[in-house]
Amino acid sequence: MRDTLVLNASFEPLSTVTLNRAVVLVLQDKAVVEQSHPELRMRGAAVDIPAPRVIRLCRYVRVPFRRRAPWSRRGVLVRDRHRCAYCGRRATTVDHVVPRAQGGTDSWLNTVASCAEDNHRKADRTPEQAGMPLLRQPFEPTPADAMLLALGQEDLAALPDWLAQPAA
Repeated sequence: MRDTLVLNASFEPLSTVTLNRAVVLVLQDKAVVEQSHPELRMRGAAVDIPAPRVIRLCRYVRVPFRRRAPWSRRGVLVRDRHRCAYCGRRATTVDHVVPRAQGGTDSWLNTVASCAEDNHRKADRTPEQAGMPLLRQPFEPTPADAMLLALGQEDLAALPDWLAQPAA
């Protein structure tokens, strides 16, 4: 099932919800559709609407300030677009730049997406010790960037330019 981006009334990204939840929010007049899927429609006995891709809440929701995006293995894979940081092939696992055996931690700046072969070959060594330079440096996405990245690469390309700003 596709996720739908939820914007606050002020157009700032808040979260993602399932397509069904987005339709319910629109039908309850709690949100308006800002962008819809071109081919998908949601049909029912008394309703026929385009499937929402981005919705905006009608009322402003105050959220506590989040300084950091929470780290997760899935988040690292999404941030690196499922590409291995060592060879560029499809990544299926996460590697610690400074291995946990050497005091490395689970953090945005110490983890990269990796294919299983390179992860195994690097083992408990740093990239320098293993002679495996990183193709790109890890970075910490903002909470809003992490949410937009979670929508997926294909969906990001279809969002308006003002919303789909690339991560810094």
